[in-house]
Amino acid sequence: MTPLPDRYCPTDGVRVPGDSLAWCCPTCRGPLDLDFSPTPAPLKSLTGRVNSLWRYAETLPMPAPTLSLGEGRTPLVPLTDEVSAKLDFLMPTLSFKDRGAVLLAELALLSGPRRVVADSSGNAGTSIAAYCARARLPCTVYVPLGTSAKKLEQIEAHGARVELVDGNREAAGQAAQRAADEPDTFYASHVYNPYFLHGTKTYVHELWEDLGGRLPEVLVLPVGNGTLLLGAALAIAELFGAGLLDRRPALWAVQAAAVAPLAHAWAEGAEELTGTTPVAPTHAEGIAIPRPPRARQILRAVRDSGGTFLTVTEDGIRHAQLDLASRGLYVESTAAACWAAIREGALAGKSAVVPLCGAGLKSGLAHP
Repeated sequence: MTPLPDRYCPTDGVRVPGDSLAWCCPTCRGPLDLDFSPTPAPLKSLTGRVNSLWRYAETLPMPAPTLSLGEGRTPLVPLTDEVSAKLDFLMPTLSFKDRGAVLLAELALLSGPRRVVADSSGNAGTSIAAYCARARLPCTVYVPLGTSAKKLEQIEAHGARVELVDGNREAAGQAAQRAADEPDTFYASHVYNPYFLHGTKTYVHELWEDLGGRLPEVLVLPVGNGTLLLGAALAIAELFGAGLLDRRPALWAVQAAAVAPLAHAWAEGAEELTGTTPVAPTHAEGIAIPRPPRARQILRAVRDSGGTFLTVTEDGIRHAQLDLASRGLYVESTAAACWAAIREGALAGKSAVVPLCGAGLKSGLAHP
């Protein structure tokens, strides 16, 4: 088997062997990136390939899959003349997190740990649980109190153990990290493990293929921990670097106004999070992250793309969810945040795509 690529810390350059169970930089305990520079295949080479995200094999840092549930290749449908929606809630576990979870499960299977642990506000946990079930790996998912009952039910249905943490999303992450430091434990972190980002980047490869070798002027993306946005930035760099894209789209990052640390930092022109920002309850639980570990990378990616940050109110999220439902698209409230940010003219005629990341059945309608 081809050796797995090394990981490295983008902050201090410390390198970690590809087969290590280490989940963070041993020096600063920050998230790791992957030393991997793929060259995507041109459009004409994709004809006849498997109809899943594995059709982009050249761009993925893993060998041929053993655990695939057919993830990827979700539909792209118009909302207006300028805006289309990519229906990533039509994944095997009903959220976009399957794109990264399948790579984490493949990696865990190669590592042979005694157990897998993860932390989540719901969707990542359900996805990790499903792919661990597929791999026959024991899995424990740490979730904050208040996580949707339907998501907890789905995690347990896949055979994973749920650990409810008395606290917020950040507290659940800290609990999982304490468990991850125990021997023979694989931390399936969708934030710290760079393999997850190399899975989410296939969102953009699919858009590029479906749009005939181009991308819209704007990619509007929900941002909590930033895994979809950072994956998108990776894919754009790959496609542009390979000469398969003639221009790069702007990345517009969307946060709930109730929990918007990155938007606050952006407004202040900062390269990092700035102090403590206010945190209030939000319907957008999937992006309610007070201190995202990859904050510096997210801010830089948006800035380098010529993009911006937008925030949406709770009323805006609720109305956008109902508006999407009236168009036949029933998604969870977090998934409605991007449509809430742009549906009343913010794009000024630019072409754009929004991701609908999670199914409405996972959490139900947002109520006042």
